[in-house]
Amino acid sequence: MDELGVAKAREFDLSGQVILVTGASGQIGSEVADAYVSYGATVVLSDLDEPTLMRERAQGLADRHKGSTVLGLQLDVTSQRSVNAAFESIATEFGRLDVLVNNAAIDAKFDANQAQLEPARFENYPLRLWEQSVEVNLTGLLRVTQQAVRQMLAQGGGNIINVGSSYGLVSPNQSLYDFGSDEEQPYKPVDYVGTKSSIPNLTRYIATLYGAQNIRCNCIAPHGVDNNHPEQFRSNFVALSPMRRLCGVEELRGPFVFLASRASSYMTGSTLVVDGGWTAW
Repeated sequence: MDELGVAKAREFDLSGQVILVTGASGQIGSEVADAYVSYGATVVLSDLDEPTLMRERAQGLADRHKGSTVLGLQLDVTSQRSVNAAFESIATEFGRLDVLVNNAAIDAKFDANQAQLEPARFENYPLRLWEQSVEVNLTGLLRVTQQAVRQMLAQGGGNIINVGSSYGLVSPNQSLYDFGSDEEQPYKPVDYVGTKSSIPNLTRYIATLYGAQNIRCNCIAPHGVDNNHPEQFRSNFVALSPMRRLCGVEELRGPFVFLASRASSYMTGSTLVVDGGWTAW
């Protein structure tokens, strides 16, 4: 590699960075964690799974990238005790946290491993599901971010990446989900839209409050990530998307690495949209 190539590579090098990924067992979280390790970061995988399983996943990721350091922790973002314990483990193990990726969330969606979306429209939507999503998607994010900010203030800086959604920028086009019966027609539910809509402005709040303390905060808004969707959903999405296809999860690697790296060092308070043009119509 020539000198210019080396300089470019350094912009995205994450060596020496300690990165915590919440919701790391899911499709996006596991892909992003793998990307970070491949760029040299020390990665903490966290999710609801049992500690033994999280350690096994961490070991599997470390085995795929020889010489890397990966820690697996059980973390329930709805429990302050669990959040405190996770950050104590990170402090004990590494003494710092450079990047937090707030990826843990509840999202009703179609894929091969999940049931059909809640069929109830807004007027009938169960409040218990709204409250559950608020507890995870907003209050959980707040709990984790508060702990991260405390650590970052103590160490003189840090970087927070919130995972939003295109549905935090525009309302769902419900015709995307138009393949049920009149009685069972599914809708993208209000709980996901309501909670994700708060994340871009919460990102701006954190970014402007702590910018002078060398803490950056940005949001990434993916959309349409391919996850073994039924053919009816896929056909509807292709017809409505400017790029006429779903997003491959591997296409999120670059944007997440960019926001974690020096390449985005003058970005804060921004929402990076990765939606194949969905919100550009």
